[in-house]
Amino acid sequence: QVQLVESGGGLVQAGDSLRLSCAASGRTASTYAVGWFRHAPGKEREFVSAISWSLSRTYYADSVKGRFTISRDNAKNTVYLQMNSLKPEDTAVYYCAANSRGYASIRLMDYDYWGQGTQVTVSS
Repeated sequence: QVQLVESGGGLVQAGDSLRLSCAASGRTASTYAVGWFRHAPGKEREFVSAISWSLSRTYYADSVKGRFTISRDNAKNTVYLQMNSLKPEDTAVYYCAANSRGYASIRLMDYDYWGQGTQVTVSS
């Protein structure tokens, strides 16, 4: 069992940066792959980025490539999403999710555990 807690969201202006954190608790949390997804009003939850447990694989949605960077500190059981050059269309609730099988995936169905989400609002 893994519990995930996101933090770092907030209200910023276009062009600003935010760093989201996903803290995982649980004995084997460092062996899980972690993904970030977001859910904007009126839209379906969508993939943002993912990282494998071994750091060998990272994935990004085309809409955030070059602006967002995912990383993890296994010693702290924490995954980060550095978000730069934020745009109003990045406004959403951001969720982190863990895949117990360890591989990074862009598919929601591959993730077993989800956090409660953190709101990111980007004003123009």
